[in-house]
Amino acid sequence: MSRSAEEVNKLAESTYKNVMEQFNPGLRNLVNLGKNYEKSVSAMTLAGKLYFDALSKIGENAAVSPVSRELGVVLTEISEVHRKVHLELEENFKRFHREIIAELERKTDMDVKYMTATFKRYQMEHKMKQDSLEKSQADLKKLRRKSQGKNANKYENKESECLESLTSRQMDMQLFIADGCKEALLEEKRRFCFLVDKHCMLSYQFSSFHDKARDILSEKLSSWQDQCKDATSMPESVLSMIEGLRQPVSITPLPSPSPSRHSVNMSNHPAPLQRAPTSPLASMFNQGNNTPNVTTSSSHSTGMEDSNLARSVSVATGLNNMVKRPRVRTIFPHTAGNNSTLLSFDEGDVVILLIPDERDGWMYGEMEKTGNRSVVNLHHQDTETDEATMILPPADYSDTPQRNTVNNYTSSTSTIATNSNHHHSPTGGNPFATVRLRPTVTNDRSAPVI
Repeated sequence: MSRSAEEVNKLAESTYKNVMEQFNPGLRNLVNLGKNYEKSVSAMTLAGKLYFDALSKIGENAAVSPVSRELGVVLTEISEVHRKVHLELEENFKRFHREIIAELERKTDMDVKYMTATFKRYQMEHKMKQDSLEKSQADLKKLRRKSQGKNANKYENKESECLESLTSRQMDMQLFIADGCKEALLEEKRRFCFLVDKHCMLSYQFSSFHDKARDILSEKLSSWQDQCKDATSMPESVLSMIEGLRQPVSITPLPSPSPSRHSVNMSNHPAPLQRAPTSPLASMFNQGNNTPNVTTSSSHSTGMEDSNLARSVSVATGLNNMVKRPRVRTIFPHTAGNNSTLLSFDEGDVVILLIPDERDGWMYGEMEKTGNRSVVNLHHQDTETDEATMILPPADYSDTPQRNTVNNYTSSTSTIATNSNHHHSPTGGNPFATVRLRPTVTNDRSAPVI
């Protein structure tokens, strides 16, 4: 066999092996990945359905508001539009499974058997032709050795017949290899054409889906945006009702009834003295006196009223003043050094505890004689002993950010945070033998609409 025939034979065998060892396993991998793709999209559409169902319920809640009714309708419509888009996406993936994944899975199972049988048949026929060719070559060599003797003319005709047979078998081998290589290459190309055609069809489907989704989503988009262009407008009926409360109200006093003979002289029957109502908030701090007082005279009533008043004023001016802070005496001296969060004291100094219980193994206090505290910003932490400070971020529902306010809030919160951190027989036919490619039809809708 010539050198070129050997190279072509190697190309044919490598092509068959490429289909069997690379292409078909690649199709199996595509099938598995495609199924995972379907599961992911199914989970996404389910999550999207739940999301827009919740959005629709919020819209139903807004639909009963006198000022947000139209916005509630918009939210419901947006939810319905996205539900339609998700349904279109689900339909596309049903076609993706039916026309690509299921088809790839079916053809791969068939093609593994077909290509294994085809390659084995090629190898067997090639070996038979190779053996026949080698036999003719061996017969020719024997005849040539015999023809070198005395009876050379005796073997001349046999040598000519053997040479003719050898040439015929050599040509038959080359034709077999050429046809086999061509068929192997075409088998490979048919498979790649099938795969490209299927995914071109998928691309057309997705292009159509996106065009349809764009039309669905943009149909009412402008009207939806118009409903929220002014967040301060109100219906005239609601506005009139609210503004009506700003008008002054005039009340005409009724004449006092004249006394009659049936009227009762109240001066002779004074009302019995009653206990003044006590604020529940004030009584909550009335420690140590759990026995109710019985009022027996006007003087006692007055005293109770004054006491309740004093307590109410104390509660209004600050509840912390009513809590008595414990005092402790130090038993050894301590020097804080350069640590401003610690206290320096001598033995026997009195320290007022700002927080009754320890926090993270530390006690927080104030020197009685100097007023120095162990933590400078303790009033930001302790809601029991000082007024708690809460910094609220600004409301941000507008398109123009309030930069100064946001910066101030960021600065304040950062300060607080800083301070608080201490094979074989073939079965079936070729699955790719009748691959028919669809005519390409383009529908370019990517041009901008002016």
